[in-house]
Order: sequence, then C-alpha cells, then structure tokens
Amino acid sequence: MQGIEIEEKQDVQIDINVSSYIPDEYIKESSQKIEVYQNIALCKTEDDIQNVIDEIIDRFGNMPNELENLLEITRIKQLCEEKNIIKVAQKNTNVVFTFNNKKFNFSTVEKMLKTYNSRIKFSTGNPYITLKLNSLNNKEILSQIKEFILNV
Repeated sequence: MQGIEIEEKQDVQIDINVSSYIPDEYIKESSQKIEVYQNIALCKTEDDIQNVIDEIIDRFGNMPNELENLLEITRIKQLCEEKNIIKVAQKNTNVVFTFNNKKFNFSTVEKMLKTYNSRIKFSTGNPYITLKLNSLNNKEILSQIKEFILNV
C-alpha cells in the first residue's frame, strides 16, 4: 500500500552479567529444554510469561534462580520495547541503555536526572543513558534495570 509507513520492530539486545539459562539438572531432556526456550522466546505479554511459568512449574517443579533470571530478562525486553530502548548492556558496575534515536524524548533525561541524580550520565547522538549500579548481585541487577526502565 502507498502512503502507509510500516514501522519495523527492532529487536532488543540484552547483554548483562546475569546467569540466565535452564540448568541441565532441572530439565534433562534436550527436546523439552528447547521447547521451554521457544515458549519463553514467544512471550509478548506478562500473561504469556505467567502462562509459561505455570506450565514450567507444573511440569518440572520449582524453578532454579537461573531460569527465574531468564524470565525476568524476558520481562525487561518487553519493557524496553514499550520505552523505545533498543539495547541494555552492562559494563562493569554500569548499565548502558541505548534508545531508538527516532523516538527519543529529551524530557526523559530531565526526569531521570531528578530521580537518579549523579547515578546517571547522558549522551546524545545515538542517545543513551548510563546508570551506575548499587549492587552486582544477580537479582538486584535485574531489579535495578527493571526499575530504571519503568521510570523512563
């Protein structure tokens, strides 16, 4: 069709130092493991994630921390899509959030500076915000990233 711009959905890249996988001791059968990974990859909403969690617990029992981390990263990816963040990358004690250049709202920076003060740095061009982490514990890293994105 002419005159209708189709927006290409950009895949969100997550590169953080958090263990996130399905341990062999939890799901031994590789075909079952692949199925669970595929189900997680297909999640588009919180309801989808909850359904996958329910199915995993029903089939395999309580989830190990690594799998919980993987599901939390899936939630973070969904939030990034909503907030036009195209990449989240951890560098030592910092996390860099790269925004979609076409949709970046500069009022976000002012809001984030009020909330995070000296814990953030901002760069224009391909806009990104660097957040200094308070902790390097897996759960706390994920929590701080999620909280930051929710505040964008």
